[in-house]
Amino acid sequence: MGKEIRLFKSEERKSREEVSNFLRQLADRISDGTVVLSQGTEELTLELPQQLVLEVEAEDKMKGAKGVQHNLEIEIKWFDNEPEGPLQLK
Repeated sequence: MGKEIRLFKSEERKSREEVSNFLRQLADRISDGTVVLSQGTEELTLELPQQLVLEVEAEDKMKGAKGVQHNLEIEIKWFDNEPEGPLQLK
């Protein structure tokens, strides 16, 4: 298994409307091919290829006295140097 290096992390409480607005903006940036994440002085630019792997997962976790924590996780993955498009013979 490869070593994981965290490049950026943010976790904050937002209203449902704020989350949906953020996801709309993120979708637009993904469509354009460049996503810039910034918080304070920290900034990360991601250049996205045409083909991505989309993973969606929903799960529940018991959190003791707090009860059940519900999670909806959306993960987007890609590899460097992955060939674009299907294999073709020429």
